[in-house]
Amino acid sequence: MNRLILLCSALIPGFLAVQAEVKLPQIISDGMVVQRDRPLTLWGTADPGEEIDIKVAKGKKTTVTAGPDGTWRAELPALKTGKTYTIEIGDKTVTDVAVGDVLLCSGQSNMELPVNRVTDMFAEEIASYRNPSIRHFVVPKEFEFGAGRTDVSPTRWKSVDEDAMNFSALAYFTAKAMNEKTGLPVGIINASWGGTPVEAWISEEKIAAFPRALNEMRLYTDEGYRNRIKALEGENYGHWNATLWTADPGLHGDRKWFDPNLDDSSWAVTDLISGKFTDGTVTGNDRWSNDGLNPVNGSHWFRKNIDLPASMAGKEGIIRMGCIVDADSVYVNGTFVGTTGYQYPPRIYKIPAGVLREGKNNVTVRLISQNGNPHFVAEKPYKIIVGDETVSLEGEWRYKLGAAMPHGPGMMFYCYVPTVLYKGMISPVINYPVRGTVWYQGESNVSRRNEYAPLLKTMIANWREASGDAQMPFYIVELADFLHPSDKGGRAAWAEMRKVQAQVADETDNAVLIRNSDLGEWNDIHPLDKKTLGNRVAEAVLK
Repeated sequence: MNRLILLCSALIPGFLAVQAEVKLPQIISDGMVVQRDRPLTLWGTADPGEEIDIKVAKGKKTTVTAGPDGTWRAELPALKTGKTYTIEIGDKTVTDVAVGDVLLCSGQSNMELPVNRVTDMFAEEIASYRNPSIRHFVVPKEFEFGAGRTDVSPTRWKSVDEDAMNFSALAYFTAKAMNEKTGLPVGIINASWGGTPVEAWISEEKIAAFPRALNEMRLYTDEGYRNRIKALEGENYGHWNATLWTADPGLHGDRKWFDPNLDDSSWAVTDLISGKFTDGTVTGNDRWSNDGLNPVNGSHWFRKNIDLPASMAGKEGIIRMGCIVDADSVYVNGTFVGTTGYQYPPRIYKIPAGVLREGKNNVTVRLISQNGNPHFVAEKPYKIIVGDETVSLEGEWRYKLGAAMPHGPGMMFYCYVPTVLYKGMISPVINYPVRGTVWYQGESNVSRRNEYAPLLKTMIANWREASGDAQMPFYIVELADFLHPSDKGGRAAWAEMRKVQAQVADETDNAVLIRNSDLGEWNDIHPLDKKTLGNRVAEAVLK
């Protein structure tokens, strides 16, 4: 039989080529940016013992051999800065390879925050900017409880020209500033995930120095157990939402509460932002959001009638409802225009043509509170916009409680568990040479800031060791200012966390603190000015 297989393999064209197929990681692909003045590092898999020929443009061929486990790695001389190359790797061809500066950008939501979330401040600049030499590789959000992944799910490098709105806003402005100063391509490897603590980004080997974190990871290593938790969680939320829907009178009956012709004259009158009632139905210091002691979770309904000029009637528009804690559904003249399921995104909903009319118009908001204190965030835009015309939605609204509910069920986020993001998102790309790492994280560790310094130092050493670059620069972005001036305890905690970040930068070789506290917004954990911050990061990197 073996002789027959050998004979067939000799007679069938392409048989040996199929057996010797080279597999490359997702990050080594068309459009990638490689770090200038550093060896060209390539790796992948093939059949054990297979020889892989590598040729850069018309240069000399280099051959490497896959090991017993099928893996191979090659380091070639650095490519010429500013040039674009085609690389042949076995039976694969990688095109449009640029040579410039590469940054690994990681952390939680302020690093993840996309360009489309900062258009209130930078819309014109973003819309007019084109640059095919600025590119990003977004590492898919994947957690791993087993051994570290060797690759990520299918994805690819994309340029600003084709994917600007999905760039990390901080990475976008950092890359833009670097390119303006050097004229060179900039590649961003974006491995970030909102809400995640630092310990999720540390390897299992290194997290062993922190027994609590290690045992937290061990709690969830059984996949069946994790699946049962999620199944029960889904069932709990299903029951909670079904009960809310059934109990909410605004969604039932002959006339729904978002009907523009509903008689709401018996409803209370409240200021949308302050939450204070003004019609004497309750004392003026009470808020609709609480019962005087505890938050009221469930559904809350708000209605406002506004007059619009003929110039706005019938046209497509936008309604801005600031930010809302927690979730919302918004109706204009009885037409559903948008919904958001959690508190942080700005509410920007399109009003279809034909909905708005001259004279009286109705806006209805159904607010859903699952946990905590429901409210409309102050100092955010609340208005209807049609072309250059704007009508404010601030001030008095009619209010009525829909259905009071107990707190929503808890949720388990496996991406928060120690080690799982290192294994799922860092391990597959840490071999890729970079100029440095930009780290914007810490909000999720403020409550445990006393242990943050050793954790962050461990993570930095961990990534440096795994990358093979013992002096890889780390740019630690300081937490921005946050919370209302009256929240003295919360603000003090954030200030202490900033001191810890500064301490780590001061005590770690080749680590730099990027000032950011002055760019914060008290009412938004995601401040918009990522441009000034990006310029500061770029300046530090290029030093």
